[in-house]
Amino acid sequence: MRSDKAILTKGLIKRFGSFTALDGLDLEVAPGEVHGFLGPNGAGKSTTIRVLLGLLRASGGHAELLGGDPWRDALELHRRVAYVPGDVSLWPGLSGGEAIDLLGSMRGGLDGRRRDALIERFELEPAKRGRQYSKGNRQKVAIIAALASDAELLILDEPTSGLDPLMEAAFQSEIVAERARGRTVLLSSHILSEVEALADRVSIIRHGRIVSSGTLAELRGSTRTSLRTRLDRAPGNPAALPALADASLGADGVLSAAVEPDRINEAMAALVPFGMSDLTVSPASLEDLFLHQYGDEPAAAGTAGHAQGQEGA
Repeated sequence: MRSDKAILTKGLIKRFGSFTALDGLDLEVAPGEVHGFLGPNGAGKSTTIRVLLGLLRASGGHAELLGGDPWRDALELHRRVAYVPGDVSLWPGLSGGEAIDLLGSMRGGLDGRRRDALIERFELEPAKRGRQYSKGNRQKVAIIAALASDAELLILDEPTSGLDPLMEAAFQSEIVAERARGRTVLLSSHILSEVEALADRVSIIRHGRIVSSGTLAELRGSTRTSLRTRLDRAPGNPAALPALADASLGADGVLSAAVEPDRINEAMAALVPFGMSDLTVSPASLEDLFLHQYGDEPAAAGTAGHAQGQEGA
């Protein structure tokens, strides 16, 4: 029996010889949501996407895409899915406009007015040939073709790689609009602020398995909140104050600490006698949540910003 999920995998396995790239991956993406898919290079993100697109055959487990089998029903499903990779290759002799139209024809056609509006929004010169485009402009061609299509599902794997900040902002605005229209988006990105701004739910993959999944509020529930305040009177031993973890007091009287979400009131009560001002209480950012899962691995450090290059497995 098919599920009502836009994407569903259960115990998905993909092996390359003796190497296991996906090791029992469970992923669910509901229709109409923007779902962030996070993990450093080599965690299994791109392998998952290739299996979902029918480009790789799973070694085991179960996978569904829009209610169909990604491998057996690939031809039919590709008419309903738009894919933007992180490194777009174009036909060198075709103009950007021709490439957009060709990609659109593979998905049942494009909305012409939407196409033209997106070309203007992303400041693309459609008459230029593919060989003349920079990396960022090649990304724009694929993004425009995807957004102007009638595809039910957008699978975006590092889509803004090579775009400048203004174009990244334009992309984010368009994805917000797509969500409002009810389109489903699977967004894999190394730009955590981008995912944090757009995603309804997030799944973090580690060594081929989903290790954390939920809304940002749900994920934050298991991560400490940051607290920073200026104290009028210094406590004798900040580390001994109840409910505070990793507490430190600077020479300027500013106390920094971490607090479990359910102990914030207790922490406030402990600090009131010392006279607080300039209080800031910040829930965990998506970067904090990511590093909470990957903090023991050197690869995590490069994932919090604009990491370059594509995942191998």
